[in-house]
Amino acid sequence: MAKQKDRRSQSAATVPVALTIAGSDSSAGAGIQADLKTFSALGVYGLTAITCVVAETPGKVSRIEPIGAEIVHEQIAVLARNFPIAAAKTGLLCSAEIVEAVVRAIIDVLRKIGNRIPLVVDPVTIATSGDMLLAPEAMEIYEGELFPIATLLTPNLDEAGKLIGEPIRDLEAMRKAGKQLQQKYAVSILLKGGHLVRDDAIDLLFAGDKISEFSAPFVRGVATHGTGCTYSAAITAALASGLSLEAAVRRAKKFVTASIAQRLRWKSKSGETIDALNHSI
Repeated sequence: MAKQKDRRSQSAATVPVALTIAGSDSSAGAGIQADLKTFSALGVYGLTAITCVVAETPGKVSRIEPIGAEIVHEQIAVLARNFPIAAAKTGLLCSAEIVEAVVRAIIDVLRKIGNRIPLVVDPVTIATSGDMLLAPEAMEIYEGELFPIATLLTPNLDEAGKLIGEPIRDLEAMRKAGKQLQQKYAVSILLKGGHLVRDDAIDLLFAGDKISEFSAPFVRGVATHGTGCTYSAAITAALASGLSLEAAVRRAKKFVTASIAQRLRWKSKSGETIDALNHSI
């Protein structure tokens, strides 16, 4: 019995810990819920700091209710005091006050531990449904305070287009935009090309002087939401587990592609077909 207990203790001690700072999605396809499912599937213990509560179903955001900025800060602070956080990510931060609180909390954490942990920033501004998710005044703080402390930014084409001020319509424009963003923010960029009309879903990683391409067959006829959350969470899980940035993105790309291919599907009460990612792969 003593030996079995000791083995359990050793096993628990080796489980990486990752933190997600994001909104709660009532349909459990995106946000905190998607992040936790992803962390668990990839063998990482997930911690959460909830920034807002989102009432939504796939394809429609009904209401967003922000959490108080100080309780967001306290969630991060208390977790950092009690857990060996190996990597963190941000998702929907909702308001300028919350972005400021998150930046302050992360800087406090880094100062106390005297070490830089990987931070993946998913600049969530627009839902898959097209609904705006981030207050406009928060964007300036995002760019000026949060981006500079990130390890990786993971914008989709719509988000990247807003950051550079012009639409991105093809692979060549992706290459140009990724370089612009990398130079502008002095941080590695994963530009996600899933919104391009192509046979393959191509993402580009701009890290240092290298551009790495990640490609997977585009799955048509699917209306899932939360793919960006799942992707950034999978990268965070891999970084928490000690993988390099390129290896983390490569593994995460495979995970999210499989999650889409093996999606769950059912009919809503109104007769609409609902797709949901399958994180249990």
